[in-house]
Amino acid sequence: MIVTLIVVCEVGFWVLLAAGLAARYPLRMPRTGLAILLMEPLLEIVLLVVTALDLRNGADPSWRHGLAALYIGYTAGHGHRTVKWLDGHAAHRLGGGPPPVKPPRHGAARARHEGRVWLGTVVGAVVATGLLRAAAWYVGDAARTGSLESWMRTCWQIVAFHGLFALSYALFPKRAAKKAPVGSQDEDAGREQARAEP
Repeated sequence: MIVTLIVVCEVGFWVLLAAGLAARYPLRMPRTGLAILLMEPLLEIVLLVVTALDLRNGADPSWRHGLAALYIGYTAGHGHRTVKWLDGHAAHRLGGGPPPVKPPRHGAARARHEGRVWLGTVVGAVVATGLLRAAAWYVGDAARTGSLESWMRTCWQIVAFHGLFALSYALFPKRAAKKAPVGSQDEDAGREQARAEP
């Protein structure tokens, strides 16, 4: 049941997102669209309540409860950024707004960008760990909560791997390709042609 609910919440996230953006731009109802987008957190609340009720009714903690906590954590850490990114593209393509600002591609600016994205992963891990810890405390039986402890370790392994990826942009910054000065190729071609003429 928990896995099914996670799938429903994921599908519901994209359905609400599409409906909210459609109301904001093609239908020109920004307040209605914003109200729909603000309903997104309700999906996570429903998932959290159902997970708690499942444990309360005697279900053994399992990977399903860990996955639910991880999903809620991801939404807490990256959901806002995802919605903002998609809203920017919808405003440009459907609402005639300016093109969204792309993240930097090179140097220290790109490293800072990746660091901010990594902080979202840290927030997600903190939220997921808090939920898993609360679930373990709620069950109150260490013999039954081993899977929850395992998911806590998984959260921070993801943080570590993502952190190394983000750090690589600071340690090995990608450099912008050097552009030839404007007109230099035309000038060189002109000189070659002048030499070739009798």
